[in-house]
Formats: sequence, structure tokens, C-alpha cells
Amino acid sequence: MIKFLDLHKINLQYESAFQEKFRSFLDKGWYILGEEVQAFEKQFAQYCGTNYCIGVGNGLDALVLIFKGYIELGKLQKGDEVIVAANTYIASILAILQADLVPVLVEPNAKTFNIDPKEVEKAITTKTKAILAVHLYGQLADMETINAIAKKNNILVIEDAAQAQGAVMSVQFQFADSELPSSFSGNLGHAAGFSFYPGKNLGALGDAGAITTNDDALAKVLFSLRNYGSEVKYHNELAGVNSRLDEIQAAFLSVKLPHLDQENAIRRQIAKRYLSEIKNSKIQLPFYDYSENHIFHLFVIQTEKRDELQQYLLENGIQTQIHYPIPPHQQKALPQLHHLSFPITEKIHKEILSLPISPVLTAEEITIIITVLNQY
Repeated sequence: MIKFLDLHKINLQYESAFQEKFRSFLDKGWYILGEEVQAFEKQFAQYCGTNYCIGVGNGLDALVLIFKGYIELGKLQKGDEVIVAANTYIASILAILQADLVPVLVEPNAKTFNIDPKEVEKAITTKTKAILAVHLYGQLADMETINAIAKKNNILVIEDAAQAQGAVMSVQFQFADSELPSSFSGNLGHAAGFSFYPGKNLGALGDAGAITTNDDALAKVLFSLRNYGSEVKYHNELAGVNSRLDEIQAAFLSVKLPHLDQENAIRRQIAKRYLSEIKNSKIQLPFYDYSENHIFHLFVIQTEKRDELQQYLLENGIQTQIHYPIPPHQQKALPQLHHLSFPITEKIHKEILSLPISPVLTAEEITIIITVLNQY
């Protein structure tokens, strides 16, 4: 069986370094917000090209805290509208709701699956205060256009970069809060939320997340908010939460971060094989401009008989996944969105299928997947 994602095999190559980190962790006897968290925050900020990285518990918390941070700073108010793509994972919507903001869903671009700037412009009202740009499946959204729209309307740009660690724009542009031209995900808006869930391209061995920003005031608030709203122990200036990047997960992430670009490059090479060698009129391959703006967290194809194809692949020893079978506006958890209709989104969710893609997938396994697909 070709696994969809073999996390054990991915992490096995780092096992000795993990064990060394764990021994050091035990020897230090400091378990929360210690040297490992500080070191990873510094490393990841440098990697993204930002002034700050704030380690938090998970990717959802990262987004929630960004919104709550801007509420504390008075740049957002409860009830403000945040525009987001309708085909995102539900966490993007939950983050907006949990900050007492209002999600305004818009259709994605049918070709890229990312938020459509034209739809964003149409959805802007006097209540619109932010755009949540999701880099879905690892491909950067059209950040130049989105930032231009945001600047014109004086609204915030937040990146949901949960699936896009290491994605790079093919061109650099000067963003208002950046001292240097922006190019990496995490440095393409006012702030960005990352997930290091184990299956991500940069994955921890448990839940973990981070926020990156160049906003001094926001960073100060976020360092406090993640830790009960406290900068000095037992002195609570804000009504914060407990969402701190775990010390041992930070240590493991520091081991893996130097290898991220290489592993993303391997994913791109696999994607190029899929794109050039899968030749089946029943299967629509994903859009890719052959730049580094896509890290192929997922390789997502489309087909009208998705369930049939998934079963066929399984019978031929190939695991696949569906990201995601139900769009947020049709989820039972979000009845306030049930009246909405998004034909492009609904079609995408009915037809998409994610093929195996990871840095430990062998050339032989890739050949088998391609052959089986071409015989479908």
C-alpha cells in the first residue's frame, strides 16, 4: 500500500537529532517558554523575513490571536467583517467567529483554488476591515493584488499560511510594515498565522503554531495574549489565553526547519512528474506556474467521479484524501451560513482528490501512481 502520507518515515531521518534535543530538554528541566521556544521564534522569523515570530499552541489559535490582538489595538472591533474564501478549511472561518468578527465568504478562482481578488473587491463594504488570504494547498494567493485592494480600502491583510511554510513569491514587493521587500509567506501582509500540525510541510510531533508580523505593537500584545495576557508573572494586563508553543515541539521544529526548502523542492519535483506524466482526460490537474510560490502541501486533482476514482486507487494500493469533502457554509456547525450558495466552491468540494506527495515518496511509487491513474 502506498500511504497518502508516511509521517513515521518523514520523521525517522530526524530521530537521532530529536533524541538529542529531548535529552537536552530533560536535562534543562525548563518545560514552558524556555530557550527552545525563543530560539525557534528567532529562526522562523529570520526564515520568513519578519521582525517577530510568536509561538502559539496551534494554527487556529494563531489566527484567533491575530484578530484579538488587533481588537486590543483598536484596529478591529467586534462585528467587523473579514473577507475569506468560501472553499477554505473550516478553521479559517472559526478563527473569525471566535474573535467575534463576521466572516464574509467569497468564491475562489476556479483555476488556482485561491481567493479571487475580483470577488474580494465586490464584497467590500463599510464594515469590511480585513481580508484573510488563505494560501490553500501550499500555493500563495495573489498577494500583490490583494494588498493593492487592501491599501486602497485601508483594511488589514492577514495570511492564513497554515499550509504554505516556505512558499516564495516570484516577485518582491514593498509592503507597508516591512523594512525589506516581501517574498516569503508570513511576510506578505500585516500578520500571518502558521500551523505546524504533524502533516504540514514543516510539521511538529504534536500540535504547534506561530504568528509572524513586522508590527511592533501587535507583537507586544500577542506575546502577552498567548500567556494569559501577562508579561510579568501574575500581572495580567489583558484578558488573554493559554496558547504557548510547547518547548519540546519548538526544539523538534528547530531540527526540521533547516531542511524545509530542500523538502519543498522535492515536493515540487514530484508535482512536475505528475503534471507532465499524468495523461487522462477524466482528470483535471492543478494549476502551477512552475515558480516557488507553491510548496505542494497537497497535490489536488479534480474529477467528476471523485468517489469512484478514490475507490479505484485504493483497490490498486494507493491511499488518497479529500481536502475537504464539505465546504464550510454547508457544515452543521455553521447554520448561520447555510443560506449561502457558492457554485464554484461546491463543485470543487465534490470533485477534488489529493494524491500522495511527500519528500519520502519514492520514484517507483510515483511511477505506480501515474501508471494507475493513466489506466483509469
